[in-house]
Amino acid sequence: MSLALDAAAQDLLFREAQTANTFTDEPVTDEQVQAIYDLVKFGPTAFNQSPLRITLVRSQEARERLVNHAMGANGPKTLSAPLTAILSVDLDFHEKLPQLFPHAPGIKDTFFSEAARREVAGTQNATLQAGYFIVGVRAAGLAAGPMTGFDFTGVDKEFFGDGKQKSFLIINIGKPGTDAFFPRSPRLTFDEAVATV
Repeated sequence: MSLALDAAAQDLLFREAQTANTFTDEPVTDEQVQAIYDLVKFGPTAFNQSPLRITLVRSQEARERLVNHAMGANGPKTLSAPLTAILSVDLDFHEKLPQLFPHAPGIKDTFFSEAARREVAGTQNATLQAGYFIVGVRAAGLAAGPMTGFDFTGVDKEFFGDGKQKSFLIINIGKPGTDAFFPRSPRLTFDEAVATV
């Protein structure tokens, strides 16, 4: 059975797309980022909670503050990327639920009055949104370099001192540069990954 998405789009989003490790100096514009967000915001989250927050790191000063918390090669990669995004979960996402889930205005307090419960739900759903964001970057004809090799406690203190956001992923974004991609690693087959019960 074929997919509704044509082969070129499948290649752009998945088969030919890989994590980029180097980038050209071609800028990533605010208009490109807004187009990406305006597409991926429609990806589903539980109760439409939409807890992902994206902090764009553009200035050299902010980039240097960020790489102080990078591990290994992630620092140089981040310094050379035209744009870096800090992805975080808004720990007070429930405050927007009356706006985002208006047909059940009481859900904000019924399900999310406890901070620990909010953090678990918010992290699950922000992580889901991070996947949409990476695919959106690819849909814009750009490459994404997602990284978890950062001291996220340090990143949070540096950029979110009020404790209302908790970072979990750093993504370099741009056009791939020289030797941007490692050889593709194997993937599990359908039979290895999918079970029917």
